[in-house]
Amino acid sequence: MTDPELLQASLASTDPGWLKEIHARHMRHKRKIKNRVIMVQTALLVLFFALWELAGRSKWIDVLLFSYPTKIFVSIWEDIISGEIWGHLGVTVGETAVGFLLGTLIGTLLAVLIWWSPFLNRVLDPYMVVFNSMPKVALGPIFIVMFGAGFTAIVVTTLSITVIVTTLVVYNSFSEVDSNLIKVVRTFGGTKSQVFKRVILPASFPAIVSTLKVNVGMAWVGVIVGEFLVAKSGLGYLIMYGFQVFNFTLVLSSLLIIAIVATAMYQMVVYIEKKLLSHR
Repeated sequence: MTDPELLQASLASTDPGWLKEIHARHMRHKRKIKNRVIMVQTALLVLFFALWELAGRSKWIDVLLFSYPTKIFVSIWEDIISGEIWGHLGVTVGETAVGFLLGTLIGTLLAVLIWWSPFLNRVLDPYMVVFNSMPKVALGPIFIVMFGAGFTAIVVTTLSITVIVTTLVVYNSFSEVDSNLIKVVRTFGGTKSQVFKRVILPASFPAIVSTLKVNVGMAWVGVIVGEFLVAKSGLGYLIMYGFQVFNFTLVLSSLLIIAIVATAMYQMVVYIEKKLLSHR
């Protein structure tokens, strides 16, 4: 044994808890860095709102267009007290949740299907690329005619974004799995379903879970675009209404609420991801 190995062995024999102490110091260091990051993020956010407030109060910016934070917060608080905001928020969050869950599920299943059939993959590949490159706003009127001006059209608009993104990300993850692992299973007589179950799916699980985080943003984009076109309620509707009546405080209030709720959804997905990956 070399000198470092002898030293490590002697430390392990004399103090069985030395590894735990090292791990504890490492975790304390990570928590300290995390706390610093949160502090800097909070400071930057407070500084941004403070400068915005100062610019608005001092007339450095056009208050009609950009408003200022206290005016926006007062507007949000009044809507919360009156209860007006809850109906719009519930509609948008419901549409986003449905589009998010269905988009992730359908996209993952489609990725499995085209991985299973290389022929189908070659057939669908150019269509998926073309459809992914199309502006979804242009498809909105078609969905309205097909499904009516309501919940279904908005969800379908959301699916047009989330499904293709999920399919491409998950399928690429399937394709990048180490081919040697697949050969090992094949060598021992494994079927295609066993290859998928034992190799492809476990190796791609982190990518599938990470796709959830991408789909949170994509779902919100799809819902807001859909509400711009057809909705009579929802946060997207409030934004369009604010533009029409030149109430930009309402517009910015709606955008701030969207940012807060979207961030909460994202953090929820991050929490689920950590739990799922820790129990793999």
